[in-house]
Amino acid sequence: MKYVLDASACLAWILKEPGQARVLELLGTGDCLISSVNAAEVVSRLARLGHAESVLRQVVGHLRADCVSFDAAQATEAGVLREPTRHLGLSLGDRACLALARAQDAVAITADRAWLPLAEPLGIAIECIRHEAH
Repeated sequence: MKYVLDASACLAWILKEPGQARVLELLGTGDCLISSVNAAEVVSRLARLGHAESVLRQVVGHLRADCVSFDAAQATEAGVLREPTRHLGLSLGDRACLALARAQDAVAITADRAWLPLAEPLGIAIECIRHEAH
């Protein structure tokens, strides 16, 4: 089984937020992917929190997830996902995660419980790392 990590899941692990143990468990499988869009979101959030540039330049390499370039096929899929996810306000990064999960027939891993109702209509397996609202 492959897993595609959303930025929210990676940040939960890095920032030791609820759900971090599940992310660590998944990273240990060696079967995790992250879209380059979501990797940029992780680095951006850490930059906003004041981390040094030297640290930021190492983050993606330390994620223990293969970083997949956001290509034309994923761009198209993320665009197609706009309308069916619009009512939940999903960002481009959110849709990049879902597009990669769909392309890889993988489970999308997120900290955002609002994604869960999308699993069946979109035909994408989605797992929320948090059992309660955060």
